Amino acid sequence: MPSLPSPTQPATITIEPLEVRSTSLAEQAYGRLRMLILDRQISAGSPLQEARLADELGISRTPMREALVRLAGEGLLVRRDARSYAVRALGTKEYFDCMRAREVLECEAVALAAPRIDLDELEAFAAETKKLAGGKHAETEHWHLDDRFHLFIANASGNVVFPRLIEELRVNARLFRLHSPLHRQPENHDEHGEIIEALRVRDSEAARQAMRSHLRSLQDDVRRALLE
Repeated sequence: MPSLPSPTQPATITIEPLEVRSTSLAEQAYGRLRMLILDRQISAGSPLQEARLADELGISRTPMREALVRLAGEGLLVRRDARSYAVRALGTKEYFDCMRAREVLECEAVALAAPRIDLDELEAFAAETKKLAGGKHAETEHWHLDDRFHLFIANASGNVVFPRLIEELRVNARLFRLHSPLHRQPENHDEHGEIIEALRVRDSEAARQAMRSHLRSLQDDVRRALLE
């Protein structure tokens, strides 16, 4: 089983200062840090010091503190001491528990979405998937498309609770992958293609099966990696 990192130094990433806009500085800081965490620019376990982050973003400590507290409330950070946090590292059991919950929710969501899906938007996702599958791209492009595709389906289900719950579970799964050497972009593109094809013909049961197969394949890859 891969060991978790235990860094002793604060994260050394470079962060561009924030611009003063109508959006609050706390909101901007929250958005910037959340993106860096989910894009794996800050690794699991990395310390984040309030004062240093405030200096790098060019803001006072108050909005920085608000952003960190919000991220901790969402489970992305854990408190280390009075002045610093760390990116939360998800354990193996919690990862699989999240994936089982995703399977229940996302299979139901995609089945509900099949007769309601906007076919024009679906075709746009199909074109993006094909483009990424056929050329070189940054890994973050794959993650962003993956996030948008799954939440597109959740929103199309018509259940107003599904998008929030599914996004939360997906964030947790991403935290586990922060310290896992797992890369399966070609397989993801193929599996997304199968989901798209089922939605294209509005086949709820085929869409449910394609989503289940996709999520179980993700879990199988993790199990294989843990045994290596």
